Amino acid sequence: MVRLFVKVGANVKVIMTPASKDFVTPLTLSTLSKNPVLSSFTDEEDENAVWNNHVELGLWADLFLIAPATANSLSKMASGNSDNLLLATYLSAKCPVYFAPAMDLDMYKHQSTINSFEILKSFGNIIIPAVSGELASGLVGEGRMAEPEDILAFIEKDILQSLPLNGKQVLITAGPTYEAIDPVRFIGNHSSGKMGFEIAKAAANLGAKVVIISGPTHEKAEHSLITVIPVQSASDMYDAVHNHFNDSDIAILSAAVADYKPKKVSIRKIKKKDSTLQLELEKTKDILASLGKIKQNKLLVGFALETNDELENAIKKLKSKNLDLIVLNSLNDKGAGFGGTTNKVIIINKNETITNYSLKSKTEVAKDIMNEILKLLDA
Repeated sequence: MVRLFVKVGANVKVIMTPASKDFVTPLTLSTLSKNPVLSSFTDEEDENAVWNNHVELGLWADLFLIAPATANSLSKMASGNSDNLLLATYLSAKCPVYFAPAMDLDMYKHQSTINSFEILKSFGNIIIPAVSGELASGLVGEGRMAEPEDILAFIEKDILQSLPLNGKQVLITAGPTYEAIDPVRFIGNHSSGKMGFEIAKAAANLGAKVVIISGPTHEKAEHSLITVIPVQSASDMYDAVHNHFNDSDIAILSAAVADYKPKKVSIRKIKKKDSTLQLELEKTKDILASLGKIKQNKLLVGFALETNDELENAIKKLKSKNLDLIVLNSLNDKGAGFGGTTNKVIIINKNETITNYSLKSKTEVAKDIMNEILKLLDA
């Protein structure tokens, strides 16, 4: 269970009851969790050690899972008994508490256990029901703790149901496009794709299923709700976006798509012969404008990177491309734009309401953008 939580990115702290040490060593769980394992209020081997503050532990957690939850612990939780660190921390917790019962068949069906379940559920705690299987007594029946993978899936599903974008599909573009000159050279830009990937993570953390269509980038999105589709050119991105747009509720186009591409691409490497080289360029398809024409009830968000007349140009783009929201970057703002870890944006909605944001990490900017989107969805 600890290993699975760590694998999906959780920071895990383990509290063991004294009796649980008869089954597994603290060293095993501290190794897996990469945090010290706690089991008592003080370190009995170090009289100068600071006590383990159950109140701080209860406030630290975003989620609290008690697994396996024995009949003994469940009874104490229901009655408010706090004779060990686990129970004291449980009584201090402000976060959702999940419990996964594990006990023998007759204990699981005993009226006192059923009463404990009902009391704990009335407190707002969430039961992850035991399953049928072989039990420690040798009997076969209900009382076996749910498998760790099923516990994790149960919690993920429960969290998703409470998130504001649960059931929504979000399409995001990110990164640059590379427009080939010949098999070796291309026209590109300095976009890293970081802003788009941060938006993808922010949307997924709000419960959305995300498809991110990305030009060449080193960015990663290790999230179960994010699918990454790599592309190279503006034409590739156009096709991929239109393939997924119909299934999307929200489209956020943050990619730095080339406005022009070479009219003719050499099938062989162009040799360096003359002192100059002339390339004839032609316009690429305008992905954002094409979506604005067909968006219907979908929410469409664009980006504008400007160097002069920033607000005027951004509002013009907002209107001409039928956007619901536009995110404005100015290359005149230090710390904004391509390549870095920070950004400074102005967000303008379809009513031309302008919101200025200070310089922030791109992670925080992504949250600001998603909050503006949530406002539009709630309007």
